[in-house]
Amino acid sequence: MTQAQAPDPRQTLSPEAVARWLARHPDFFVGREGLLQQLKVPHPETQGAISLLERLVHDLRERAEGAEWRLEQLLESARHNESQYRRTRELILALLEAESSDALGQALATQLSERFRTQSVALWCAPSLTDCEPQPPQPPRFILDDAAGIRLAALLDGRASRCRRLSRKDWQLLLPHIEPPAQAGSCALTRLTLGEPFGYLILASHDTEHFRASLDTLFTEYLGDVVVRLLVRLTQGQ
Repeated sequence: MTQAQAPDPRQTLSPEAVARWLARHPDFFVGREGLLQQLKVPHPETQGAISLLERLVHDLRERAEGAEWRLEQLLESARHNESQYRRTRELILALLEAESSDALGQALATQLSERFRTQSVALWCAPSLTDCEPQPPQPPRFILDDAAGIRLAALLDGRASRCRRLSRKDWQLLLPHIEPPAQAGSCALTRLTLGEPFGYLILASHDTEHFRASLDTLFTEYLGDVVVRLLVRLTQGQ
């Protein structure tokens, strides 16, 4: 009888088999710390090799730096949200103190300019909000006419609110109280509705990127909801 030949370790012990075995025996290196120091792995950033322990220290440092960066991002977001809340709060309180529709328009323009760097504001009100007033509305309030209404509806293109570029010609029509930009600016538009249409609110800037199309319009819609309710209340109180 011939003796069985021992298997060739290179054929039976693959790297995958070693990895599986080590995964099942995580305590293998306990008492074999010297072996850990001898192991070499590829350097993560340059050519060559470093010890396994050095690689672990490198990876842990990267994870710590990544966690620190994510924490800083969260803190920065929290600081921004707090600042936004405080500015919005002061804006709404100032609007609530307005005793007339013209005072409301002035407070809106002033607060948005000082707290949100909004260069221009226009409040186009339906005639039903201005018919009872003894004097014509003062800028930034205007009575909504056919020309402005048609153009604003076209700019919104069926939406309730939108950010977009504003041509010099549109600026001259919709913000006649403010010097237009040399070529084009940008604006945030929102409809004023409360069961029925009451007009439009426009926030505008000479900077074409200030109200770029990718911006969210939640703030503009919220502000429009507040303004239309205050306008209706002030009109009914006259």
